[in-house]
Amino acid sequence: MSDSKPAEKIFLGVENSLSGQAWVSRLDQAGENKALSMAQVTGIPEIIARVLAGRDVPQGEAQRFLDPTIKDLMPDPSRLTDCDLAAARIVSAIDRGQRVAVFGDYDVDGAASSALMQRFLAHFGVACEIYIPDRIFEGYGPNPQAIADLVGRGAQLIVTVDCGSTSHESLAEAARLGVDVVVIDHHQVGPDLPVCHALVNPNREDDLSGQGHLCACGVVFMVVAGCLRLLRVSHPDTVRSFDLLGELDLVALATVCDVVPLKGLNRAFVVKGLMVARQMKNVGLAALVRKAGVNGPLSPYHLGFLIGPRINAGGRISDAALGSRLLTVTEVDEADAIAERLDQLNRERQAIEVAMLEEAEAEVAVEMGAGEGPPVIVTARRGWHPGIVGLLASRLKERYRRPAFAVALDSQGKGTGSGRSIAGFDIGRMVRKAVEDGLLVKGGGHAMAAGLTVEESKLGAMRGFFEDSARSTVASLRDNHRLRIDGAVAASGATIALVDQVEKAGPYGAAHPQPVFAVPAHVLADVRLVGQNHVKVTLKGPDGGRLDGIAFRAMDTPLGQALMAGRGLNFHFAGTLSADHWQGSRRVQLRVLDAAVAR
Repeated sequence: MSDSKPAEKIFLGVENSLSGQAWVSRLDQAGENKALSMAQVTGIPEIIARVLAGRDVPQGEAQRFLDPTIKDLMPDPSRLTDCDLAAARIVSAIDRGQRVAVFGDYDVDGAASSALMQRFLAHFGVACEIYIPDRIFEGYGPNPQAIADLVGRGAQLIVTVDCGSTSHESLAEAARLGVDVVVIDHHQVGPDLPVCHALVNPNREDDLSGQGHLCACGVVFMVVAGCLRLLRVSHPDTVRSFDLLGELDLVALATVCDVVPLKGLNRAFVVKGLMVARQMKNVGLAALVRKAGVNGPLSPYHLGFLIGPRINAGGRISDAALGSRLLTVTEVDEADAIAERLDQLNRERQAIEVAMLEEAEAEVAVEMGAGEGPPVIVTARRGWHPGIVGLLASRLKERYRRPAFAVALDSQGKGTGSGRSIAGFDIGRMVRKAVEDGLLVKGGGHAMAAGLTVEESKLGAMRGFFEDSARSTVASLRDNHRLRIDGAVAASGATIALVDQVEKAGPYGAAHPQPVFAVPAHVLADVRLVGQNHVKVTLKGPDGGRLDGIAFRAMDTPLGQALMAGRGLNFHFAGTLSADHWQGSRRVQLRVLDAAVAR
């Protein structure tokens, strides 16, 4: 069998970096030729052409890729299975003045989806209640008691967003009570669908729309578009005064924070949504931006790492409805109060996470031993906060480069767990198979993230099943651990102009990774610890050029330890370039992903 991997070109001779990676050129010779041709034919700057070629963008689509529009990339909503049925039922509720309950998830996607649906319904005068379940006491998705309570408070239509595709018992309860349910979701689902009026989910098996990469808020956007098309007949003036594109800030926020692939329509959602978000028209989002201390124009980084975690903090350790409430408020004082509360909860969440991570890493260190360790990490403990296990799994996945699960056990031995995966291994499918085999009480998710409920007595069997399911695939993925380099740049060449050029091919995220540049043979002129465990560096080039950089959460890693001990030595560095806004000026900063001793 032929193997093309040895043909990969090793970059700067780095076969085993400080992080244990080989550095390889993202572009092979065919890619180099494609980039050159793209630049010559389209007039696109060569650096942008290299970025696009390295991400498999066809030459004929390059210009549209750089300027994605909703009009070009959004299909007719009717192509989504059940979308017309869902839109007709929601419009019927508007026409008849029925009370609607929106049942959402407790993460950013759920909060944004709930807010978008509520803001749309409110514009048409519909009385709408948002219900977000308590993560700890109710868990993910609709439950029969919550459904009964909503009906008891007068709900005549229930719309679930970012959940509901597998909620058979709960939706059956709604049917028993005579209330229609419209499900708007994006999670993976098998052929057995719950009974409901309509189920709009581009990942259901009979959906041929090709929009399975959308987050839930993106699907809600399409359903609302379908509703507006119907309402143009009965409510033309009200439709004209509703600016659906003005709600794209919510869709961009959810798309970035749910880490769905930034391809197709998702790119347009983020590009156009950021433009809307920068206008600060959403009172709640603007309050949280101020509270988070965002410098410079809003970017995907700000949404994913500053805004999203604060919205999530409510659902993780306190009132799960705070996020959706923030995104629907209209009064500045109320928005500021909620933003302050979410910021405080986020600080509390960070402290809990640090303590839990120490315990988890101690447990995993024993499990790993002196060898390669298991293909899937499963760590569990009594007393852990179930709202933090997803973050814990993410940290363990990053550190050990393999799928990881963290499970919080309660006093009755019931475990609430969350998993995160590495590219190339679908843990959502693995979790669903474990449910089918009776190893889990419930579970589901998608390729990169999953949630589950397990009895403590079945933890061992679950761990064994996961290891058997992942062993061959994960071993292959780990053996092929590469850092793909888009090009090389000296400190003196890392300019704002270069950063601006690279950003034109953004936004970057899942399935469209930010370009990684090598900074060859630079002296580590200065290094110090900042924050809790970030390593701040200053690089000096042969021509005297200097570049500041930071390696996040690196202090306890081989990379961080080598840098802390390496002042005055020559290193090759690899990382991403960005513009750091400080006191009204913009400076280039390197986010250090890896390094190697320059020989």
